[in-house]
Amino acid sequence: MSTSAKTRIVGSSVPRKEGVDKLTGRARYVDDMHLEGMWHGVTVRSAIARGLIRSITFNPGIDWSEFTVVTAADIPGKNHIQLIFSDQPCLAADQVNHCEEAIVLLAHPNRQRLREAIAAVHIEYDPLPPVFTIEESERQDPIVWGADNLFKSFLLEKGNVDDAWAGAAHVIEGEYRTGAQEHLYIENNGVIGEYSEAEGVTVWGSLQCPYYVHKSLMAVFGLPEDKVRVIQTETGGAFGGKEDFPSVIGSHAALLARKAGRPVKMIYDRLEDLAATPKRHPSRIRHRTAVDASGKLLAMDIDLATDGGAYSTLSSTVLSRATLHACGPYYCPNVRVRSRSWATNTVPYGAFRGFGAPQATFAIERHIDEIAAALAMDPVELRRRNFLRDGMTTATQQVMRESVILEELLDRALRESDYYGRKKRFALENPNNAIRRGMGIAAFFHGSGFTGSGERYLNSLAGIDVTPEKEVRVLVSSTEFGQGTNTILTQIAAEALGLDAAHVVMAPPDTRVVPNSGPTVASRTAMVVGKLIERASLQLLRRLREQARLGGEFDSDEFFSACERLRSSCGDVVSLCRYEAPPDIFWDDQKYQGEAYPAFAWSVQIAQVAVDTLTYAAQVEEFWSVQEAGRVLNPVLAGGQIEGGIAQGIGYALYEKVQWQDGHMRNNQMTNYIMPTAEDVPPIHVYFEEIPFRHGGFGAKGIGELPHDGPAPAVLNAIRDATGVSFHAIPLLPEDMLGKLAVPAPAEEPATV
Repeated sequence: MSTSAKTRIVGSSVPRKEGVDKLTGRARYVDDMHLEGMWHGVTVRSAIARGLIRSITFNPGIDWSEFTVVTAADIPGKNHIQLIFSDQPCLAADQVNHCEEAIVLLAHPNRQRLREAIAAVHIEYDPLPPVFTIEESERQDPIVWGADNLFKSFLLEKGNVDDAWAGAAHVIEGEYRTGAQEHLYIENNGVIGEYSEAEGVTVWGSLQCPYYVHKSLMAVFGLPEDKVRVIQTETGGAFGGKEDFPSVIGSHAALLARKAGRPVKMIYDRLEDLAATPKRHPSRIRHRTAVDASGKLLAMDIDLATDGGAYSTLSSTVLSRATLHACGPYYCPNVRVRSRSWATNTVPYGAFRGFGAPQATFAIERHIDEIAAALAMDPVELRRRNFLRDGMTTATQQVMRESVILEELLDRALRESDYYGRKKRFALENPNNAIRRGMGIAAFFHGSGFTGSGERYLNSLAGIDVTPEKEVRVLVSSTEFGQGTNTILTQIAAEALGLDAAHVVMAPPDTRVVPNSGPTVASRTAMVVGKLIERASLQLLRRLREQARLGGEFDSDEFFSACERLRSSCGDVVSLCRYEAPPDIFWDDQKYQGEAYPAFAWSVQIAQVAVDTLTYAAQVEEFWSVQEAGRVLNPVLAGGQIEGGIAQGIGYALYEKVQWQDGHMRNNQMTNYIMPTAEDVPPIHVYFEEIPFRHGGFGAKGIGELPHDGPAPAVLNAIRDATGVSFHAIPLLPEDMLGKLAVPAPAEEPATV
């Protein structure tokens, strides 16, 4: 199904705007930059998970006059990182709440001397009892945050859950757990800070959200907004990991620069980046579900808990999205979701692609298969009977006004994968082989944009201008870090203006140049910011026709001539638009009801998995993904987003395990934090259906996070299909399967996966 209108540029796979520079090595990342007189900075971190700081001493064998030393006492403004809440200190002053918490900053012109200096800083503590798990935090003994260890809680209710159990033919319960996951972007965190009394603070860095960093720097330095400047450099990956943390490292580099009187560069190595930066929230989700004799859902009672780490950071946002995705793409008349995010003494957890939806989707899609098994029903048929359809309501009582084509997506996924044919073949082959194969399915949705009233609160501003050099510049704070922002936004502007893509460029991602169009998160860029660029471009065309004699049909020379006429009469040629919420989007923050998202993207994924019953290793052999995400602006980039999200989701399911020891990450290097390599990623088949969303940039919805939501449950459902054994936690490693797969090996030599 495709309802795309004919366009010239949108919908075509134009080359990436930054692709040639990256390919030829001309792209300059932050560690490629060198400012005159620049020093290097490092961090001295806590060695314990929780305790009071008793003293900080400096070994007299070091000539400390050569170094710049910064502690919390040197902070001129507020000692906190300004996010949703302000509980995280920029530098620990009296107490530490996790291993790796920053206490002292050092700078020196010679990076090698800093290693010796870190070892020469001695910090003595009075240890306090730490908390490391959700269960320990729930007991509230000890209290490690606030009055009750609770960062945030939500209660989502629809209908009457308590009265639904009596009429149920079956009640099925299950508990599902997900672990932490490291972002593992190619480029580690890095920034350069500069300070002057006249100009204030400037930070260059590898980051996602320039205005988030800007906001924190204003607080830490006590400066007005015109004295703070943040510039995103070329950024080698992020996945949410550079949403909040650059506010920390950016503040640290700028504090060192202020005291040193010179620019300071801070670049983490891989060990430090793995150990000290946020990860995906671990979760524990309990489902209790009532169904009738035909498998129709009657009630869902869901208890959802996440581990937030030592400080609240973005835990409330992650918890909100997990809550709103907890029921999956299904209609249920009676719903209760109680969700809580708990404090522990580990590195604070943060946003990661999908932020909350992958955890919730894992639980509901594994649970749907468990319900099907309890009813002796085909899990495909169970899903089909309960899918949301046009006009139905979600758990927040949002009416499905936009077309829902889950059944069409399901049918195509089944057809493209030969789902039933393969299942039948594997059922015959498995009893005689050590390698057991199975097929698993996951159906899911992902809300595009900020939740509820979030986009209204952001009130984003974006637009375009035209330079005297005959370039159209896209003016946004949305950033490129590998996902294709630069390309799709310039495509949208070029399409709306009737120009070639070569005439449109991105303005530098610099807070002194671009307006605050909101953060590059939440699958909002193409839909929300793209729509602003489309509107601003059409607005400029109207002005050119009304004020500069631009004709109905024109070429690029006529367009830029009209821009010069407008410039001569009005000054700069600029067109800006502010966010306008769709007219039918209303959210009640108090009741936690209403239109949770302007639009949803939808997907069905199928995994073929092989399980070696001798080594207990599971491998994904082939993967199919069908999705509806509105208009596909650039097919090659869109397909890459799907493939990349699936690869990360496979890592989440089978490989990537963060191992903690007394609050330290003890596998903080790529030799023992195992991620899927090219050999581990199977052939991935990607298919799109398109229903343009009228409030998105040329019909686009969000696409970047959607593909990460489904792989983990699809893979574990396939493992259950292959072995007949259910597993309820990820990552699922061979040692986790050992003992549960007591399957005798065949007499012949076994095949290998």
